[in-house]
Amino acid sequence: MTDLSLNKDMNLEVTARFIGKGHDHAITGEAYLVRLYDKDIFEDDFLGESKLDENGIAKISFNHAAFSNWNTDTNPDFYFVILKNNKEIFKSKVLEDLDVEVIEKFKMGEGDVVDLGTYLIEG
Repeated sequence: MTDLSLNKDMNLEVTARFIGKGHDHAITGEAYLVRLYDKDIFEDDFLGESKLDENGIAKISFNHAAFSNWNTDTNPDFYFVILKNNKEIFKSKVLEDLDVEVIEKFKMGEGDVVDLGTYLIEG
């Protein structure tokens, strides 16, 4: 991680985009909620949740203190769950040992942004 990522005053923002299988349009609407987790040996860390914007993008921000193993040598193991009307409709594979430094971008005054990419889901 960069020194900025370890700054307790800075946030880490994780983004991902979701499009529907068969129609390739953004998944949007109040019915959808995305939850982000870090997979751990004993108990997974819940890092936050987000609605989807008009482009199907979820943005989840959290302070580095929410990330229990942030100060260890291991990279995070992110995964997310998508709920529609409070029922799970999609769970991503665990992105093991994610090298955040390679994909992060810094936004002045906000912190680091990690884009996990675009995912095709049943919408």
